[in-house]
Amino acid sequence: MGRSSLAAEAGVGAEEGALIQPGSSACPSTPPVPVSALAEGVPAHRLCSLGPAGAGDMGAVGVLGWLLLLQAVPQAAGAQPCSPKSFGRDSIVCVCNATYCDTLDPVVLPAPGTYVKYESSKAGKRLERSEGSFQRSLHAPGLLLTLNVSALYQHVKGFGGSLSDAAAINILGLSQPAQDNLLRSYFSESGIEYNLIRLPMACSDFSVRPYSYDDVPHDYELKHFRLAEEDVKLKIPILHRASAMSRRTLSLYASPWTSPGWMKSNGDVRGKGTLKGQAGDKYHKTWANYFIKFLDEYAKHNVTFWAVTAQNEPLAAIFTPPQFPTIAFTAVQQRDFVVRDLGPALARSPHRTRLIILDDQRIHLPHWAKAVLGNATAARYVAGLGVHWYLDSIVPASCSLEATHKLFPDHFLLYTEACSGFLTLRFSVSLGCWERGESYSHSILTVLNHFVAGWTDWNLALDLQGGPNWVKNFVDSPVIVDSSKDVFYKQPMFYHLGHFSKFIPEGSRRVGLHSSRRCLICQLEHVAVLRPDGALVLVVLNRSGWDMPFWIQDPAVGFIETMAPANSIQTYLWRGK
Repeated sequence: MGRSSLAAEAGVGAEEGALIQPGSSACPSTPPVPVSALAEGVPAHRLCSLGPAGAGDMGAVGVLGWLLLLQAVPQAAGAQPCSPKSFGRDSIVCVCNATYCDTLDPVVLPAPGTYVKYESSKAGKRLERSEGSFQRSLHAPGLLLTLNVSALYQHVKGFGGSLSDAAAINILGLSQPAQDNLLRSYFSESGIEYNLIRLPMACSDFSVRPYSYDDVPHDYELKHFRLAEEDVKLKIPILHRASAMSRRTLSLYASPWTSPGWMKSNGDVRGKGTLKGQAGDKYHKTWANYFIKFLDEYAKHNVTFWAVTAQNEPLAAIFTPPQFPTIAFTAVQQRDFVVRDLGPALARSPHRTRLIILDDQRIHLPHWAKAVLGNATAARYVAGLGVHWYLDSIVPASCSLEATHKLFPDHFLLYTEACSGFLTLRFSVSLGCWERGESYSHSILTVLNHFVAGWTDWNLALDLQGGPNWVKNFVDSPVIVDSSKDVFYKQPMFYHLGHFSKFIPEGSRRVGLHSSRRCLICQLEHVAVLRPDGALVLVVLNRSGWDMPFWIQDPAVGFIETMAPANSIQTYLWRGK
């Protein structure tokens, strides 16, 4: 999408508690340490602490300090610790290559009356595991988080990322062993166990070229429809490898950026345009059948899709520069396309593929939902709504997400795209930026607490520039690949996502969670879920620069006395009763 094109709108001030604007991160303010300097060790004066005063000076720790810190913390048997490296930001990355990568043990439920805690922090912890026991009583008054498992809310679909052309190119730019380590990090039990994968349907801006699957003009029967080399040689092999590594069922969904140019009003795959004609005509019928052809061709490669979105960012065309691949739809136009063309085409097809509408910013909610789902025929064809995070600071979640859920409770809400670095003039990639990880987890916690069923990151992997991207729309990613050294860097964003994806499987349900007092200064944020196996999960984020003691109560089990360190995220897991 055209992130830079949204800069003017994203400049609107955020309300209290809203998503920190990803593009306004403080982390990139320090110039990056040259690669040549990193090979010799980073001078202490180049390391930075960009958190609140008193949060600690990372420069006094240094790379050796990181290693000693990580070695001092007990690891679960078999788990491999992070190999830390600083690039002069406020935290570290974990370095992986062909022979080494940090890992996690498979999740095992603790004994009754005990819990396990996983913690990551700006100070250097990365999903570090510890154990403890419940207490029978509360010894000291303070902040108390009480679960109510009888208050059940939305089901969780899951968490994941997008296999763009750029992501596939970067993954396959590594040696085979390093590729395996990267894919295991995302999809296996030794990693963070993603279960959602989004795929662009033909090109996106994160491709190396603009293309479609049928560039033969007036081919209304799509006789010349062909998958691209990017599908057959890059993405499909990766999908099979990821599936083989995953204990969980992977749910794939596809999103089109653009139709073939001959179907568009501007006559070009690139740039602004609408579909020619109107709903129900030969262009719209052909475009709907294009979706079915895509599903047919992927099925021939033994790849099936859980869902498709009707259009990536249908209103982005209003703002994007001329070259971006996109098709413009209003809500009414999308409704009519769903009713007359896409909905019936999917229903007639052999594919049991769900349909997601919007796939754009939440500033369009609940209006978009009312316009489309207010039509009973459209509502029958649609399973849910996709949301992007880029303008979240403009409208509160309660006025958009929760309002939509209350109007249409039978249609799920799913976050379908997010990334950092899209509004920065410098440092699209900010290696080791903790604040960008906090922005991810803050978003996930906020939207889960407002009836969203899952959260999908944008590119699974990008290069050091934040690409490739044929329109130079470079952004950040949880995994950054340096193919020249056959290494990849797992960023703080990766571990923040893992605090949710590894421990909250598909089919979990959010449960009630009551805080005994509102903490106006500590910025403690949290969500609780009940897993299908009966275990309970509590995720707690502390974005403040000071430690925050608190208690957890499961009335059926007891109390946990604990503390959220400054700038940390924790996941607690225990057996319910």
